[in-house]
Amino acid sequence: MKKFLFAIFIIALSSCGPTAEEKAKIEQAQQDSLKAAQDMQKAAEDLAISQAQADSSKTDSSSYALDSIK
Repeated sequence: MKKFLFAIFIIALSSCGPTAEEKAKIEQAQQDSLKAAQDMQKAAEDLAISQAQADSSKTDSSSYALDSIK
């Protein structure tokens, strides 16, 4: 009887964890989240660079206008 209960306990314990399919879904969700975060960071960096270039060109044209007035 003890062996039977022990076998039932082991089976119940092993069935409590996530299945391979669930583990794969979790892993895929983590990879998707990481990719989305990297894409957002890249977009923010690109936006910052383009804004810096736009600000730089405005500064250059302003100094050119001031030089032509003198």
